[in-house]
Amino acid sequence: MDYSLRELTQASGHSADTIRYYQTLGLLPPPRHEGRNAIYEDAHLERLGLIRSMSRRGLSLKVIGLLLERGGEPESDRALRAALEEEANEPIYTSEELARRLGVPLALIASIERTGLGEIGEPESDGGRYSEGDLHAARAAFKILSYGFPLTKLLTLAVRHDRAMRRTVDDAIELFDRHVRKRHGRDGEDPVLTARSFKEILPVVTSLVVHHFQRLLVQRALKRLRRKGEKGPLEYAVKVAARTRLGVRWS
Repeated sequence: MDYSLRELTQASGHSADTIRYYQTLGLLPPPRHEGRNAIYEDAHLERLGLIRSMSRRGLSLKVIGLLLERGGEPESDRALRAALEEEANEPIYTSEELARRLGVPLALIASIERTGLGEIGEPESDGGRYSEGDLHAARAAFKILSYGFPLTKLLTLAVRHDRAMRRTVDDAIELFDRHVRKRHGRDGEDPVLTARSFKEILPVVTSLVVHHFQRLLVQRALKRLRRKGEKGPLEYAVKVAARTRLGVRWS
């Protein structure tokens, strides 16, 4: 089916400016032209849906570009869409709904979003921003605040972690794209293998990150207590560290 730009905006829910922006980034192929008229196709509509799905999972436009860079075969796009949407099969909340469920002022959510921690990747909002997982994470963050951490200092630490994590994630996506997606996508291989690899790798990588962070935090905390010579707290901390392990999923 063919679409004019206006028809594509209506079918996709993206503005004309966003569609042009995606074209300049190389996320969306250019339309064909009949005279002065730009003509879009179903493949453009499918690609816009895939970009939105990825954005809702918190992927930056740079990461989305890396995922789509291989060549844009529709089979590969559909396989990745299925894998990502399976992970995204949960409610999506607006900022207002998130604030209401957390029982906090909307202004507080807005202040957190201004730090970039609430970024969803798209240059426009379609009213959906936060997942069920985001809601649980936000509740955990507010529980940490209940122990007396200052909000401004905790946010500063969270932003530093977020910036470092984005760089790591971008590099990890590039590795996946170069060594997994491209390998499965050539020589007639089934692109579903790419999606299957993504689904298998994601929980393993997540477990590795969680394990490394906890292990490093415990080691550094114990080292600090030893350096200060606080024998009593050190002995207690060692016992707690030996008993406390997050549930890590390795398979």
